[in-house]
Amino acid sequence: MKNSIKIFISLSIVLSLVSCSDDFLDKQNPNQLGEESFFATEKQVNQAVIGVYGQLQGITGNQWLFTEMITDNTTVHFDEGNRGNAPGIETFEYWQVNANTGNIYGLYRDIYNTLGSINLTIAKLEGADINDAAKSRFEGELRFFRAYYYFLLTQYFGDVILVTEPFSDPSEAFELERSPITEVYSQIENDLDVAIALLPNTVADSEAGRLTKGAALTLAGKFWLTRKEYTRAQAALEQVTGLGYNLLPNYEDVFDPNNKNNNESIFEVQFQGGNDLGESSSFIYQFYPKFTNGEVTGFPGISGGGWNIPTLDIIGDYEDGDIRKDISLSEGYTDMVTGEFVPVPFIEKFRYEHAIQGRPNNNWPVYRYADVLLMLAETINEQSGPNAEAYGYLNQVRARAGLPPVSGLSQDEFRAVLLHERRVELAFENHRWFDLRRTLSTSELISLFEAHAAQEMANPTTPRGIVPFSAGDYEFDGYEILFPIPDRELLVNPKLSQNEGY
Repeated sequence: MKNSIKIFISLSIVLSLVSCSDDFLDKQNPNQLGEESFFATEKQVNQAVIGVYGQLQGITGNQWLFTEMITDNTTVHFDEGNRGNAPGIETFEYWQVNANTGNIYGLYRDIYNTLGSINLTIAKLEGADINDAAKSRFEGELRFFRAYYYFLLTQYFGDVILVTEPFSDPSEAFELERSPITEVYSQIENDLDVAIALLPNTVADSEAGRLTKGAALTLAGKFWLTRKEYTRAQAALEQVTGLGYNLLPNYEDVFDPNNKNNNESIFEVQFQGGNDLGESSSFIYQFYPKFTNGEVTGFPGISGGGWNIPTLDIIGDYEDGDIRKDISLSEGYTDMVTGEFVPVPFIEKFRYEHAIQGRPNNNWPVYRYADVLLMLAETINEQSGPNAEAYGYLNQVRARAGLPPVSGLSQDEFRAVLLHERRVELAFENHRWFDLRRTLSTSELISLFEAHAAQEMANPTTPRGIVPFSAGDYEFDGYEILFPIPDRELLVNPKLSQNEGY
């Protein structure tokens, strides 16, 4: 790669979306491949596309903070002796996020870094010496990812900077303004149309984990459902039902590392554990409780991060007889020294034995067929109330969980049951925040969080010792439905505006 002159600014878009230009770059090292040379062959373009898949690992591995722990699903294993993460990670649990919160900037930066890789690779496709079939497939994958990331950005920030081509000069970034969300939605729709047309129905076993048409249609269904265009959502999701996916008979098998990319999986982030290649999925170590000394991790003396701890609220939301409860979470563990039960809950769903400490082999589910069935039930109910078809989709999921079918519900009752079903079926898979935003009004969302706050403050999921709650903890205001634009972005680009309330 060419060696560029360093530009001492923090704006993530400048760093990630710039294409090489002789106007501001030093001479190319003759012993290295330049940008123009690297994208010349199918192998090289494929490597670039695989790099985009790789960037998904880091982004997905942190989504629990923005989609689960800010909701009533999970909390923190409170550590009164170490308050170092109080201004960072814990701010999401207690709704104390502001424009200087570092993890907000990390989220914003990482997504735009990946969009930079996507835009550059798309721009280089036309000039690459590869056959049309490979070029179409690469474009389908890249267009899916661009739609996926811009959809995330709109859900987190609302209006966002829309860039679809690499820059030739960093100064262009300082002219950027936030585009209205309707314009971003138009780009997402366009990218999804292309992805659906170009992606294959299936991939070979040797390419398991690469995108298919089912993933693009599922994202399209979620996109239209979020926009409350229910007929379009239903049309996209119904196509998924014809692609050969089905629910696995055993819920636990869905998450077993020995059963990756199974027939219920539509798209999952690929990880490889059991070695030191740097591709393992360490997220479960963040979810283990603190102070366990190996009782939960399986490795003597090794405890967890204490993040994303299941709340008493979600534990109590499981129906009697729901087999998903014990597969998804544990309500505590037994101290091997004292023999006493420690009532600190933790996520069980991704806890599997692995040979090397810190090197689990779990993939992360992004879309699976149960999600599609529940979304289909939602699209039908929102159009005309529940009918036999909507009940059929919902009850397929309940039957697998060992629960009786539901029937005879009003539209509002069905909506509430469906939101509950999504909560427990997709628990800890990064759906809760988006489901709440999509299905509840602002006032309903405030009421839900007020009730959760009262419950958690009266009876905390994990003990707090002598440390009281702080003023402002669990105070959710309507404007916080959107995250703030990071202050450092506003500092280097005064054309950007901040979200209301921050």
